[in-house]
Amino acid sequence: MKKKFMLEDLDCANCAAKLEAAIKKVEGVEDAGVNFLTQKLTIVIADERFEEVMDEVVKVGKKTIPECRIVRE
Repeated sequence: MKKKFMLEDLDCANCAAKLEAAIKKVEGVEDAGVNFLTQKLTIVIADERFEEVMDEVVKVGKKTIPECRIVRE
């Protein structure tokens, strides 16, 4: 499943690159992209594990760039 999420308080392109690299390493993430200009995360995760993997993505994101938040609403 491919989904897009808004990002809050992503401050620079370097932070976006770090966040993208960290998210791509999460087990279960098939692909991910972080766009600094649009402040969006595009992510591909298998349907049956989406919520479980997305919970881990949020944790990794918070650890990598503490001030950035992935908006899951």
